[in-house]
Amino acid sequence: MTLKIPFWKVTTVHKDVSERLQKINPILALEVRKILDENKAERHIRGGMATKLKYTHEKEQNVG
Repeated sequence: MTLKIPFWKVTTVHKDVSERLQKINPILALEVRKILDENKAERHIRGGMATKLKYTHEKEQNVG
């Protein structure tokens, strides 16, 4: 017997939040949209910080 686990893609979640929530609760949808837009704008910065931290740790391990 195979157990089926639901798999939701990020795009599906974003679609639910951006389109369907607008129909259900427009005020909440605006608040959520602001947060999603802010996270999207900052995503590249967080990625760069994570990469910098990774290589800093590698450098420390190679020296010590």
